[in-house]
Amino acid sequence: MSAGLAARPYRAYKVLLVIYAVTFFVALYAPLVTIAVLSFNDSSITGFPFRGFTTRWYASALGNPQLLSAFLNSVLLGIVAAVMATTLALLLAMAFRRDFRMKGAVLNLILAPIVVPGIVGGIILLIFFGYLGMRPSLWSTVLVAHVNWVLPFAFLTLYPRLHGFDSSVEEAAMDLGARRHQVFAYIVFPMIRPAVIATMLFSFSLSFDEFIRTIFVIGFDRTMPIQFWTMIIEELAPELPAMAVMIIVISSVTALIGFALMGKSTRRS
Repeated sequence: MSAGLAARPYRAYKVLLVIYAVTFFVALYAPLVTIAVLSFNDSSITGFPFRGFTTRWYASALGNPQLLSAFLNSVLLGIVAAVMATTLALLLAMAFRRDFRMKGAVLNLILAPIVVPGIVGGIILLIFFGYLGMRPSLWSTVLVAHVNWVLPFAFLTLYPRLHGFDSSVEEAAMDLGARRHQVFAYIVFPMIRPAVIATMLFSFSLSFDEFIRTIFVIGFDRTMPIQFWTMIIEELAPELPAMAVMIIVISSVTALIGFALMGKSTRRS
């Protein structure tokens, strides 16, 4: 009898946990499912009711020259920002394997963009570029803003891999006559290559989706999120759900590939 009474709170806890989990996943994924359904809705008005299945909004989005230009800008900008941020993060992670003065202060500076709200960060960048007299453009102000945003995430991804690297392997190579750049090129980098590629993919995903900081410094150019926002403000175009699905798919695929490579790097370590 007492055992049955003791089991009741446990069963109630399990029921509440299941309800919480279901509510959480519904709140998380229901908007994505709704957007995906609306992207196939054969209606010129964005919303329900569902009037039939069609793929014309995807064809319309892919045939829109403004969208294609914004998409190309986002892809190219994401690639360049990812390469620059990953390179800087790799150099910083290598440096942080050793002790140096004000190491903690430098670490805080690297991680500062994560804790600064996006709007505040955008205003700071806008004022900074204004003092420098830099004209807002895709390959100057926006690129700097994206690298500034992506760098701390790239560093936090790479640093644990390098911090856990067995330094005795490097010391053995140097004892055999290898120089530092040779040790890095032939021993360290091949071991962390999956992590570096994963960091680049993750950085690309962050840059491709970045909106808040971008809108403050972009000028007359357009990236995919900025073009998406512009079309929402000017008109609720029926292509918007299709555009949203394409952005979600690109970001999700790159992130998933990055996570898979990161897992491979972890198993190798």
